[in-house]
Amino acid sequence: MEQWKKNLIVLWFGQFLVNAGMTMIVPFLSLYLQFDLGLSDQHEIGIWAGFIFAGNFVTSFIFQPIWGKLSDRYGRKMMLLRSGFGMAAVMTLMGFATSPWQLLLLRMLNGTISGFNPASVALVSATTPKERTGFAMGTLQSGGIAGTILGPFIGGLLADAVGFRPIFYITGTLLFAASLLAMFVVKESFDRSKAAALPNETVIEGLRKLSRIPQLTALYTVTFLIQFAMLSPMTLMPLYVQELHGSMANLALLAGFVGSVTGLSNMMASPLLGKLSDRIGSERILAVSLIGAALSFVPQALAGAVWQLLLARFMLGIFLGGLAPSVNALIRKYTPSGMESRAYSFNSSALGLGNMIGPITGGALSGFIGIKGLFLMSGTLMLANSVWVMNSLVRRNRKSGTER
Repeated sequence: MEQWKKNLIVLWFGQFLVNAGMTMIVPFLSLYLQFDLGLSDQHEIGIWAGFIFAGNFVTSFIFQPIWGKLSDRYGRKMMLLRSGFGMAAVMTLMGFATSPWQLLLLRMLNGTISGFNPASVALVSATTPKERTGFAMGTLQSGGIAGTILGPFIGGLLADAVGFRPIFYITGTLLFAASLLAMFVVKESFDRSKAAALPNETVIEGLRKLSRIPQLTALYTVTFLIQFAMLSPMTLMPLYVQELHGSMANLALLAGFVGSVTGLSNMMASPLLGKLSDRIGSERILAVSLIGAALSFVPQALAGAVWQLLLARFMLGIFLGGLAPSVNALIRKYTPSGMESRAYSFNSSALGLGNMIGPITGGALSGFIGIKGLFLMSGTLMLANSVWVMNSLVRRNRKSGTER
């Protein structure tokens, strides 16, 4: 088997475990705070659960560019292993927490040392033949999406089977095993002497340099809007399902299915659309996917039954499946040599920013425009972004004759 394929397989499992580990605590976090950490007031539990869950994303948003800079200087594999083994240790320590403060600090520490996903993307991008980049990015994306979807489900099953604390030990052990596998199997050809000869720019200087490339700015906005559009209506989704369903029967099941169906179709579509982008160009896939995703929000706002909402969200997932792999492939294309990891780390920060701002904005605006208004707002933003992307990427490339 070719080395790039070995890298892709191992890092697919790594992405799956990392994303599953981040979301596995969702079903039992409140119960863990109540039964294991001694909280009793429901309002207090809700506040702590929100801070603890968000803590990981806040520090991750801040520190991703720093690790990206070091990755460009010392190698992607080194940063991959640093993050993998570090998160394995921190995740295990979460099982020993005796107070909410300890759990919050550990979640923030986990976000601080994280960076497995952007390092994986950068490493796969650097080691994959250019003509297979779209397929590789799509396949890698499917691993992360699968972990995000199945994480809460696995966490719920394990909580019933073994209790809350052992879940952290199991997750830490699996992350350690995945990192160990990456250490022995994953390989990259990284010239440290060449990297050391490049200017040692600060994170801010690197951001300024990359932000002057209009294509990258447009691509980062795509990543932000994907997460913003997905998460802004998420907290209101059960209420919307209840309104459409008109009954309390099977409400939790339907709400869970509505929440996960987008991820399922995304996971299925990512490798296929990534492979298609290798044939017809990532720019075209990105433009079509952006317009399709924008239009998919309209039937969600107009849905009159749960099955219509399910169908619209399934279609949204298909178009989203063409966005992230295309963005990652195009970041590689437009990033100056020697700055690839920093470019991917800034993209990861844009994703984290969407994770933070999306739910906050959705909650703040829900009282004024409702969940239907949030759907239409997300669609409008994505449609506007598609115009920007087409102007920045497609038309510029047609003029210069560089479109793939």
